[in-house]
Amino acid sequence: MLDRPAQEQSGSSVRTSGPLSGFRIVEFAGIGPGPFACMMLADMGADVVTLDRVGAKKSMKSVAGRGRKVIELDLKDKAAIAEVLDLLANADALVEGFRPGVMERLGLGPDVVLARNPKLVYGRMTGWGQEGPLANAAGHDINYISITGALAAIGTKEAPVPPLNLVGDFGGGALYLVVGVLAALLEAQKSGKGQVVDTAMCDGAASLMSFFFDMTTIGRWTEGRVQNFLDGGAHFYGVYECACGHFVSIGSIEPQFYALLREHAGLTDADFDAQMDRKAWPALKEKLQAVFKSKTREDWCKIMEGTDICFAPVLTMSEATEHPHMVARNVFVERHGVKQPAPAPRFSRTPSTVREPEAAKIGAVTKEWKR
Repeated sequence: MLDRPAQEQSGSSVRTSGPLSGFRIVEFAGIGPGPFACMMLADMGADVVTLDRVGAKKSMKSVAGRGRKVIELDLKDKAAIAEVLDLLANADALVEGFRPGVMERLGLGPDVVLARNPKLVYGRMTGWGQEGPLANAAGHDINYISITGALAAIGTKEAPVPPLNLVGDFGGGALYLVVGVLAALLEAQKSGKGQVVDTAMCDGAASLMSFFFDMTTIGRWTEGRVQNFLDGGAHFYGVYECACGHFVSIGSIEPQFYALLREHAGLTDADFDAQMDRKAWPALKEKLQAVFKSKTREDWCKIMEGTDICFAPVLTMSEATEHPHMVARNVFVERHGVKQPAPAPRFSRTPSTVREPEAAKIGAVTKEWKR
């Protein structure tokens, strides 16, 4: 299954040379982490087919929807289910993000699909997981990270602040799904057997907190916000407003970096000697706030950017696309007049590419995959 040559897939107009070229993945359309995970797999060259409802008419300009063949069909139609099973018979992986039990009720549960294709990797993406007291409850990113300890640790002293939906949907969800599917594909190469990959956002978000559980164990982390060296409590690791109303970030944790911060910011006050004294942090933060408020963001960039202070301007998305470093690395690409993140990570021999999606018919794809 895994050593099928990429050239066998050359019949598709959306093929590419990425490291996953030759892999066939069926995605059941959803929102959030599932599409993002499949975007990454498609960027890396996998042949991703998205099965969507009739009349969905997904935007072909979608960032998360790039690189797919999109097939519209009615999964309540038994004939359509039979076609899907034919398609899955020659797939390497399946990705679905429905609530537990939905795929089983459609007649496309793991038992049925793996009986048809024993080598298939069956990727499942949910918030709460396939079992547990909350498995069938509705939820969103903010709920999934709430029970992991992550949300309680992020925000101001007064209240937790939602970190967009980066921690649950994308960090703890999509990225863990990609890792799980790829690991299962590697294992299938040895065993010849597929398996179910149960990816839950609450599991992944909890896993992302491993470092902080370590820090708590050794006494370097205190539960609560704005009390620790990475949560805004320390004066040397945080965000500061400038005279222009824009912000900059500093992360001068190590002594040598902190020394550079003091040098470039003119922090000659002896009080700044107490870098790691938690009791001194609030007063030192106030002093540093006044210092950064004395110049514009542009001024501070001229003074600090590119040094070992661990400094960067806090940019909006539109500003980020124009930053010289991001431009030099081609971090953003343009499709349909819209700037968007380029594929990541990067591969030296089999580069990922941004490919256009295309509408397709299930019969044609099934025939192509049987070649």
